[in-house]
Amino acid sequence: MDAVGSDNLWLQHDVYHMQVMEGHFARRIEHCLLRVAHVQIADNPGRHERGSGEINYAFLLPHLDRLGYTGWVGCEYLPLAGTEAGLAWLLPYRG
Repeated sequence: MDAVGSDNLWLQHDVYHMQVMEGHFARRIEHCLLRVAHVQIADNPGRHERGSGEINYAFLLPHLDRLGYTGWVGCEYLPLAGTEAGLAWLLPYRG
């Protein structure tokens, strides 16, 4: 990224794949936060919505706020009980 020198080149940080491949999401996002413009979420195992697996999103989402992250957070998962039920966890985060 440094060699390219573009102001339009960013990382997408995929929480699901980080958990599957390496773990330690909180430390890894701190390390590269200045280069991240999109965080993509899904729980593990099964790639379902937040709260359906082992990833501690109750910690991780506020952690992003504490770090000052202002980029996008996107959802890419397979809802267990349909779209509306699969998005219900978002209600407390609505502005």
